[in-house]
Amino acid sequence: MVVFVMLATTGWTAVHRPQQNVSARHVALAAWAGARVGGISVPPADAPIRSVARFFSDLDTAQRARLADTYPLVVGNLDGVPAQTRYRANRHSLEQASATERDRAQDVALTPADRDDAVRRLHRLESLAEPARQVLVFDPTGDGLVAEVFGDLDQAQRVSVIVPGVDTDLITFERSQRRYSAPVGMAESLYDAERAAAPKTRTAVIAWAGYVSPVGLGVDAATGRLAAQGAVRLESLATALPGDASVALFCHSYGSVVCGVAAHGLPRRVTDVVVSGSPGMRVENAAQLGTSARVWAMRDSGDWIADVPHLELGGLGHGADPVSPDFGARRLSAVGAKSHTGYFEPGTGSLDNFARIGTGSYGSAVCASGDDSCRRGISGTEAD
Repeated sequence: MVVFVMLATTGWTAVHRPQQNVSARHVALAAWAGARVGGISVPPADAPIRSVARFFSDLDTAQRARLADTYPLVVGNLDGVPAQTRYRANRHSLEQASATERDRAQDVALTPADRDDAVRRLHRLESLAEPARQVLVFDPTGDGLVAEVFGDLDQAQRVSVIVPGVDTDLITFERSQRRYSAPVGMAESLYDAERAAAPKTRTAVIAWAGYVSPVGLGVDAATGRLAAQGAVRLESLATALPGDASVALFCHSYGSVVCGVAAHGLPRRVTDVVVSGSPGMRVENAAQLGTSARVWAMRDSGDWIADVPHLELGGLGHGADPVSPDFGARRLSAVGAKSHTGYFEPGTGSLDNFARIGTGSYGSAVCASGDDSCRRGISGTEAD
């Protein structure tokens, strides 16, 4: 209670984000509304996923490529479009955004700070536009939304999705320092660990920064407004993934709030929701999430998130502690995680557990209690 009062009376640390490139997105959507291919109108940008998927499945390769090249900002972010077509579209969008930032970096009418920001964005955009990268989402609006795939998404038997927390945007999507605290580093680490744990299992991992996350530990981080918006996008992503692969969500920090809000609307192909360093999932227990997925939780002993009040009062706070025995999640060991941002560090027990769940090797998951309690009731495990 004291923490909430202090934050409320000091104005928190909320920051209004700049809304750059909004017009480009709006122009793209307006152009898409009148687009046709093969004499047939394209589906609306807000059409149901099944309608989009059906439309694109009826197109030939050349027609898909033409739409990706002509309307990249729409096609690259449209759930239901084949992954390879989205990769192509987003590469175009990244190149276009790079040109914009290159001009801004040299614009003497801008402040030095704005030019420096343009240089940072340009470096990130140029890196993401490299041919080998598989960018599934790219929207340059504001601080930017982005998602990247590691592995073959079309052929995967199991797909893992990283849902990160606060201060995640285009710039922080990957880092050279503290690499495994950023979505790209998290996803690369998990992908490598999954291949090592189950080399015969075809896996793919998605680093998903596809929602507007809170800036700092401010009012947005203490409420569910941005989580509710992110949940809609997460549900859409999970529904639109190709094939029939099972899906596991790995939700870190505020990302666990997003996963909690999304849980009841997730498709049944989502078999596991794993939260780490969670401030809560906006429910009082796992049953209230309303999902058929298994719910797992872990927290390192040195994670400062344990000191955040696990309650909800007047819209502030995110409810019960997911690692509390009363919550009802399957509690996993996080040995070696080293505080709040170390859960995906190679060599940690937390990453090992993530890889086991991501590959369906539930029988070798290590429980926080040291016994087999977290594995009970799962078919095919020793604790079944």
